[in-house]
Amino acid sequence: MAKTILVVEDDTDILELVRWHLQEEGYAVLTATDGINGLGLAKKQTPDMVILDLMLPGMDGLEVCRALKGDSRTKAIPVVMLTAKGEEVDRVVGFELGADDYIVKPFSPRELVLRIRAILKRYEEKPDEKDVLVHRELRIDLASHRVWIEEEEVFLTLTEFNLLFEMLKNKGKVQTRDHLLDRVWGYQFEGYARTVDTHVRRLRKKLGVYADDIETVRGIGYRFKDE
Repeated sequence: MAKTILVVEDDTDILELVRWHLQEEGYAVLTATDGINGLGLAKKQTPDMVILDLMLPGMDGLEVCRALKGDSRTKAIPVVMLTAKGEEVDRVVGFELGADDYIVKPFSPRELVLRIRAILKRYEEKPDEKDVLVHRELRIDLASHRVWIEEEEVFLTLTEFNLLFEMLKNKGKVQTRDHLLDRVWGYQFEGYARTVDTHVRRLRKKLGVYADDIETVRGIGYRFKDE
């Protein structure tokens, strides 16, 4: 069955360009030209991905993303920001809200399709490792993609989950940003180092007492502290 992608974009020329390329790749496409209708459509149809313009009438893309990630029905849907605002602060805010990627206009339709394909593949793949990873009272269940600290569940985005999994399964070893980008994102893109750093910072906040177990190796990357 074809994957369904919701495109929320107020520029009709860009909307039709993205729709055409996605349909050529075999995806089913839903569209909306403003944030309020886009959010409503996402909640009603629960698509496999949302491509979201940042500057939308009625309700901007950041607010739509925040609403999607704050709703149990839609928080697992991957979000790709598609916008003309390319400043670093805009990228960071998008990632802080849980966006999976950030593509700046003007963009290559082929690059957009490749990124979409890589993100959907990440969501489909299941790690072929043992079912549970344990670090003291931190426990990761790979089959259900759930994380607990003691008996309290920690809610992570898929990117955060995969990032934690990659570091924890290699604990004690330095993971370069290039390695993490390849294993977690599956491709390289402009500003990737900042993207990795932003997601690590988000992950640390959610890990509470285990935040310091993710050690920064200056100029190289990160290491999950061995016991």
